[in-house]
Amino acid sequence: MKFITRQNDPWHTESGEDGPIVKLTPHPHSLLSLAQWHAIRSHWPVNMPVAVSINNDVDVNDIVADLPRLSMVALHFPKWVDGRAYTQARLLRSRHRYSGEIRATGEVLVDMMPLLQRTGIDAVVLRGDQKQASAERALSFFAEGHYQGDTHDNHPLFARQAS
Repeated sequence: MKFITRQNDPWHTESGEDGPIVKLTPHPHSLLSLAQWHAIRSHWPVNMPVAVSINNDVDVNDIVADLPRLSMVALHFPKWVDGRAYTQARLLRSRHRYSGEIRATGEVLVDMMPLLQRTGIDAVVLRGDQKQASAERALSFFAEGHYQGDTHDNHPLFARQAS
């Protein structure tokens, strides 16, 4: 799991409203809202790294055609009790075979680390009051694995042990 802070984040958001943006100039490592991406994707250079941030109420099927062009998808957790972004991550990894970075943003707590990892999220921006050392420790709680499969290995524990 990669832990993102303001100091080590290569991605930068583009200012402006989420409506049609005609003055947005493509820059490498731009993190765009979904509306910004839709407004400029036809003009975005094919080989320039770009990322999209989506809310947890967005159907990931709406961005499937764009996935080959996206280096990173940031999923937003507006509340720690709202798990729709877990489903988005699982669908991106398992159904759509997205291999780029999937980042969790918003109300990301240490307690969420194991499930974030199991659903395919590989980078997090922890909430300001959370400590990276605690998050790293939380990732080691189930070192033996879970009974159910996950995005890394879809087989249940008994099938993994048999092989």
